Amino acid sequence: MTTPTRGFFGRRRERDPRLPPGQYDVGADWPVLTAEPTPRIAPETWSISVDGKVANPSTWTWDEAHALPGSEYRGAIHCVTTWSKFDTWFAGVSVDTLLEAAQPTDDAHFVMATSKTGYTTNLPLEDVTGGKAWVVWDFDGKPLPTEHGGPVRLLVPHLYFWKSAKWVTRLTLMTRDQPGFWEQNGYHDRGDPWREQRYQGDD
Repeated sequence: MTTPTRGFFGRRRERDPRLPPGQYDVGADWPVLTAEPTPRIAPETWSISVDGKVANPSTWTWDEAHALPGSEYRGAIHCVTTWSKFDTWFAGVSVDTLLEAAQPTDDAHFVMATSKTGYTTNLPLEDVTGGKAWVVWDFDGKPLPTEHGGPVRLLVPHLYFWKSAKWVTRLTLMTRDQPGFWEQNGYHDRGDPWREQRYQGDD
């Protein structure tokens, strides 16, 4: 009986170090997943507000937001449904820029992001500051598609993608944490893909 050599089976593929545990590379695709009906929002009717625990509650229209200093993100995104997409390119404005204008108070520690649909998701303030989060309207050099949150979505790429609220219209700063839509339905409060924080009770 002949014993097959190791080379007979081919060389084992190394796992991409950019992939968090339990994720796979979706390639060129970008699955469309949403918890609510897709709204049709004309850019000229859209605005973004920052309120709650801030000294200067602020609102920007489409044109006013575009007049702010622009910022980009190039890198990976990760969905809790286990797909990851590499080499994405989003453009918009850094959340830091919005918060600088709104001036969070000393007791602001959390953020609730709210969408046009009423969808909400909660985040620690430290997860949307320091160059970690954006309000974006372009993807790969083109307007963000409606089904992916256009005209504007929140982008928090270091957390699972349900934290990157589609059709975002408000960021409310809070003293205490409050669960958003999926968090009330069993998802993790933070959602770090590298720690596989998918559901309540995950470390």
